Amino acid sequence: MMISPGCTHTSNAFKDAHFAQVHQRRQHIEHLEDQITELAAHVDAAMFCLLELVREYDECEGWGGKGLISCAHWLNWKCGIDLGTAREKVRVAHALKDLPQISEEFRLGRVSYSKVRAMTRVATPKNEDYLLMIARHGTAVHVERLVRNYRQVKRIEALDRENSRHAQRELHWYVDDEGLWVLRGRLPAEQGALVQTVLEQAMEEDFREQQGVPAGISSTQPLDEIHSHPEPISMRRADALVRMAQRYSSEAKGNSGDRFTVHVHTDMETLKQEGTGGEAELEDVGNICAETARRVSCDAGIVHWLENSIAGQAGVEPLSIGRKSRSIPPAIRRALQRRDGGCRFPGCTHTHFVDAHHIQHWADGGDTAMENLVLLCRHHHRLVHEGGFGLNRSADRVVEFTNPAGEVIPPGPARNSRGNIWSLFEQHSASGIRITPKTAQSQWLGEKMDDDMAIQVMLQLE
Repeated sequence: MMISPGCTHTSNAFKDAHFAQVHQRRQHIEHLEDQITELAAHVDAAMFCLLELVREYDECEGWGGKGLISCAHWLNWKCGIDLGTAREKVRVAHALKDLPQISEEFRLGRVSYSKVRAMTRVATPKNEDYLLMIARHGTAVHVERLVRNYRQVKRIEALDRENSRHAQRELHWYVDDEGLWVLRGRLPAEQGALVQTVLEQAMEEDFREQQGVPAGISSTQPLDEIHSHPEPISMRRADALVRMAQRYSSEAKGNSGDRFTVHVHTDMETLKQEGTGGEAELEDVGNICAETARRVSCDAGIVHWLENSIAGQAGVEPLSIGRKSRSIPPAIRRALQRRDGGCRFPGCTHTHFVDAHHIQHWADGGDTAMENLVLLCRHHHRLVHEGGFGLNRSADRVVEFTNPAGEVIPPGPARNSRGNIWSLFEQHSASGIRITPKTAQSQWLGEKMDDDMAIQVMLQLE
């Protein structure tokens, strides 16, 4: 078979064109990789700056004046960051404050946020250098695995210690020769602390009764004097223990569900916005302010009493007692939950333990209707009543919240530009941060990580 020179030339030209195309594509891919790795390092360096600002903002509680619950809620509201992710960023921001080596590598873009997030779960000034070595020579998967295994070992150690302490709990008693009961026991830390707290509360109640101090009124006598006078502290503890037993015995025999109800006694004048009534009475505790009574009565069971003052005596005489009713009927409550889904305060994400709030209180003539009701979590319900925050409907029927200064709180972040990420290059260059496509790349060469050895090193560094 004969091959003409023209065919050979065409074949070589086709191969050269193909190789040139492959080479060009490979160069394009390598250029993309360099751009991605370099930009990722810039983003990580910028993340360090962001977390520094977040920590400073959280330390000065800048979010508090806006009625929010935490810095994470502010990040969720203003920056559009998922609440769980926001909480993690706040945690990492505070952890970096005590980790200078990790902070510096993060600031220079040499370690990724994913690696830093994992390291800060277990990092201390003693082990951060070793963790950084793993981060530089391994991937984020390696760091996560080391941290996960290390925490599991620590949990097992802590669990073994706790189980050992828990297994040693005991309580013994016997009657001595004089007919006195003698008790001796050992309790784990959390159980002992609980018993101590309740005993001290019972001792305080005993003292108040002996001194005739009404419930809910603070004693002017210092606590150390209360515990040393008029009887020895050991004797008062014995009385408190008996008091606890008596209380449990009486409650165990009760059948009424009202044992778990908080009773607030008030009148219409106290509940009205411009009412002339004074404080409301929290049964068996003391008085509460009128605004607190308004908040409690927003969404609660209500019993109407008709009372008459007793001539020549302090107190009142009940003339008739109405049936217990709900200020918010169940049907409206279900419709509210479906409409609002949770707390309506800007930036709040609570969906459980929410109260139905009357925009115009029912004591002021406000209807118990959907257009006059919103759901608020307990925190924001208190802010609206006792915290100086306001809530009303605008002319176009939109629910508006105001801060104590009377300024309307925007329902969400302003829709402005989020900035140009490419300006990070100029900012970092001006700050002396030199980032290349190789800055944050792992030095891992594919070798297998020795998990047991890594855990041993971490334990030795404690």
